[in-house]
Amino acid sequence: MRKALALGTLLLTVAACGQASGGGGGGQTRVALVQGLAGEEFYETMACGAKAKAKELGVQLDVQGPQKFDPTLQTPIVNSVVAGKPDALLIAPTDVKAMIAPLTQAKQQGIKIILVDTVVEDQSIGLSRISTDNLKGGAAAAKALAEQIGDKGKALVISTDPGVSTVDARIKGFEQEIKAGHPNISYLGVQYSHNDVGEASKIVNAALAKDPDLAGVFATNLNSATGAGSALQQAGKLGQVKMVGFDAGPAQVKQLKDGVVQALIAQRPGDIGAKGVEQAVAAVKGRQVTPSIPTDATIVTRDNVDSPEIQQVLYKAGC
Repeated sequence: MRKALALGTLLLTVAACGQASGGGGGGQTRVALVQGLAGEEFYETMACGAKAKAKELGVQLDVQGPQKFDPTLQTPIVNSVVAGKPDALLIAPTDVKAMIAPLTQAKQQGIKIILVDTVVEDQSIGLSRISTDNLKGGAAAAKALAEQIGDKGKALVISTDPGVSTVDARIKGFEQEIKAGHPNISYLGVQYSHNDVGEASKIVNAALAKDPDLAGVFATNLNSATGAGSALQQAGKLGQVKMVGFDAGPAQVKQLKDGVVQALIAQRPGDIGAKGVEQAVAAVKGRQVTPSIPTDATIVTRDNVDSPEIQQVLYKAGC
């Protein structure tokens, strides 16, 4: 992962189209994107998609994100953005409950809110919710892992933190699929890495000590996969313990090619960012907004990773 962006604002300003108008000032439409984590390839790819669409539509876009996926760090950024009174806010909430209060304040200020990637429990927040169908993604990961381990043995899930809507859905999809269709797989449950690479590595090391016959690991996000892969490599378990990862950043693709992981579930963060800007502009201009927009996910393997189609869905460190 490349060095995280500073918390300062990254501005993308493009010339206003003749017909473009803001939410009340008659100028450009002003949109803010608050990422879940600055510098992470998933969110950088999302920002790239948003920037491209903003340029196309003549929108002024401001991109910011916290240094960690943490509501205590994201909340002051949201508060600062709200103080600047943009026309619309695209945000990947870092907690389904903790981010309700700051987003409610934004809504009360008349700012149009579009939720991208993650959501909050309050259904009234977010004129549009745009994300991967993570329940299906988790089920796909379970099927892929079951195939890799011969549909038997012990399987562990490593995730970020409870209360993050996307990964919670992936876990649920994985668990449902294992329970429904794979009776010979012993599910060891989920452990949380707090989105920390080192912690994910520690979890796998401890799991291997407790269950030396561990057969497979499902890592629900980029940092969990990176840490888990490092632990398997250090333990000499490559090829013995199979792993399926969620997300397809440069580090994960390298792990795939090196045989550390056997499959990746790649989301479409660029599409999420672009659709978010589209929905924000529609909301600001009083046009019809789509309440829920699911985006695709793609299974990436060593067999298809170098194909032109798959190359287009791999995440970027920058635009």
